[in-house]
Amino acid sequence: MWHFISEHISQATATCFLCQHTQQVTGGDSHLTYVVRDNHARYFVKLRRHRGPLQLHHEALGLEALSEGHTVATPRVICHGVTQEGNSSREYLVLSYLRFIAPESAHWALLGKQLAALHQLPQEPHFGWPEDNYIGLTPQCNDRYATWSVFFSECRLGAMLEKLARQGIRWVNPDVFVTQVEHFLHSHQPAYSLVHGDLWSGNIGVTPKGPVLYDPAVHIADRETDLAMSELFGRLPPAFYQAYAQHAPLPHDYEARKPLYQLYHLLNHALLFKGHYLEQAKSAIIACQKRC
Repeated sequence: MWHFISEHISQATATCFLCQHTQQVTGGDSHLTYVVRDNHARYFVKLRRHRGPLQLHHEALGLEALSEGHTVATPRVICHGVTQEGNSSREYLVLSYLRFIAPESAHWALLGKQLAALHQLPQEPHFGWPEDNYIGLTPQCNDRYATWSVFFSECRLGAMLEKLARQGIRWVNPDVFVTQVEHFLHSHQPAYSLVHGDLWSGNIGVTPKGPVLYDPAVHIADRETDLAMSELFGRLPPAFYQAYAQHAPLPHDYEARKPLYQLYHLLNHALLFKGHYLEQAKSAIIACQKRC
């Protein structure tokens, strides 16, 4: 396996790489992560058993989409593919190796400025993405719509409620709730923004060169969804929000929509992890019903 991946790295970089050392490191609950190196270079590698769709393929496409705008920094995608090992196959993603440092206030301010720039890049007038991808381990519906209220109510909350219902978890009538949300958001017509899609502290790092984003779930959406997610599991430091607001002020009624945007991620956590997230998601739905 490592010989195959080494050859792919060599082809992608036009430099001979022969994996001499592999070190497993912490990096996620859905895949194995390694640092691989020879005497001249090192890389970060993600591995997962290849079952069904190519999840790491979509992660690579997301990282490339973010980096193309030259606003936020991401790990550089070296190569990705599938390698056969006996009777099983593994999907892999090779990224540039990054050395992380402790973040300071200036780093968070820079990230706020960079994210504002990302959100303001011009986009085609469609919410969604050319193909479905993943939010964590969950397939993410990206059917394209010109209207935000329809896209979010159907492809985000509606799709997630249907997944939960198939597991026997049903707190509301999905059709009724989707209609309520669509009506609530109908007058809100945000700009088409490229978003990270899963923006929380665990997907942000800082290197000596500055902040870096990884593990995206990219699509075109209301930029507020990135900010809402960043507040869900503990807000980022104040410097981030201050810098973002300086370069791209949020509408005065953002707070009214924030619980709905956070609900998508709570439903996903309830789907994936169950436990206390089930009660948290149920309470959030009840609160959103009252708001809508």
